[in-house]
Amino acid sequence: MISVVQRVRQARVRVAGQTVGEIGQGLLVLVCAEQGDTEEQGDKLLAKLLKLRIFSDAEGKMNRSVQDLDGAGLHGGLLIVSQFTLAADTSGGNRPSFKAAAAPDEGRRLYDYVVAQARAAHTIVQTGIFAADMQVELVNDGPVTIPMRVAPGI
Repeated sequence: MISVVQRVRQARVRVAGQTVGEIGQGLLVLVCAEQGDTEEQGDKLLAKLLKLRIFSDAEGKMNRSVQDLDGAGLHGGLLIVSQFTLAADTSGGNRPSFKAAAAPDEGRRLYDYVVAQARAAHTIVQTGIFAADMQVELVNDGPVTIPMRVAPGI
């Protein structure tokens, strides 16, 4: 699975002018399932997201995770948005190929799995709508943006 994680002060997803997911401080996670991905990659991605220490501690160092925020009463949220374009291959020219992305049914299944696991493990989890035309608004904090890939066996 591929993801792009952004530390945000706030973020929201709109579909057809309506807000479908919104968080304050936390992580905006754009996620893409690739061909061959399984729940194992989803579990590893979520474990990494929940423990990723990219929030500042009292000394201003990146030592807190989104779970640490939640435990400190700061209520860090997760906004998880599907984005198959993360699997883009631009090596063959100017038009990206998305053949590495999981098929839509499998991508939806894995996305739904990651969201369900996130909701079981964390208090604030919001989402976009799989395969919808979404507009994502965010205030990137830092800015902190981290690409992550979770492959089998990692």
